[in-house]
Amino acid sequence: MRKHFFGIVTLVTLVLFISSCTTDNSEPDNPFTKLVWQDEFNTDGAPDSEKWIFDIGTGEEIGLPGWGNNEQQYYTDRAENIRVKDGMLEITARQESFEGSDYTSARILTKGIFERTYGRYEASIQLPFGQGIWPAFWLLGDDSEGTVIWPQIGEIDIMEYRGQEPTIIHGSVHGPGYSAGQAVTDRYELTNARFDTGFYVFAIEWSPNSIKYFVDDVMYNEITPDDVNGEWVFNDNTFYIILNVAVGGTFVGPPNSNTPFPQTMLVDYIRVYAPE
Repeated sequence: MRKHFFGIVTLVTLVLFISSCTTDNSEPDNPFTKLVWQDEFNTDGAPDSEKWIFDIGTGEEIGLPGWGNNEQQYYTDRAENIRVKDGMLEITARQESFEGSDYTSARILTKGIFERTYGRYEASIQLPFGQGIWPAFWLLGDDSEGTVIWPQIGEIDIMEYRGQEPTIIHGSVHGPGYSAGQAVTDRYELTNARFDTGFYVFAIEWSPNSIKYFVDDVMYNEITPDDVNGEWVFNDNTFYIILNVAVGGTFVGPPNSNTPFPQTMLVDYIRVYAPE
């Protein structure tokens, strides 16, 4: 009996030792564990005005017709285009005549409210679909009250998507020398699934010399200063969050007769983490 008991103790000790070693070796290397900002979209109505502001119009007002991308929508703050309902943010693109445009949608941002440098930014989103539908979750550098212009301010596209390609999303950076068609980018493609039929977590982990891109915690891309054809502008500026659904534009082309409207992007939450 004494020998048998010793064998059990030895076996348990060995199992615990192996388990402990395995746990230590498998811990993810994630320095971003301190939650510093979030919107869980738990209150029905308009987006929280203490967290978000609206872009309104076509971009003409700031000298960027079509918001600089030949987009066709008029952004509004109407409940028909943007609202919080049942724990979700809904951004809806509609085909309708409004203020001289044939489509409406919405775009919200945290400019002047929440801006920072570095961190893990993540959002759980179900995307819309259809030719010419262009949703995005992205970061834009502060323009110092108009004294610095794009692409010098920097842009980080955490997720953008062509509605006609419902299995593919793109992650990119734009800066001086690598903007628009020369942006540094990669894509993630689903197998036997679509981004418009369920929720996926889109994220970046942004450090001084690295921006890592994730879909549901699968890292599919990492961009570093060595990858860009110009100045790395992601260390010295603060960036704010943007969520929008565009219609038409250079990235997706115009809608066609087969594009179903309305189309809605659903956002379950957005969270930002910093190092402890």
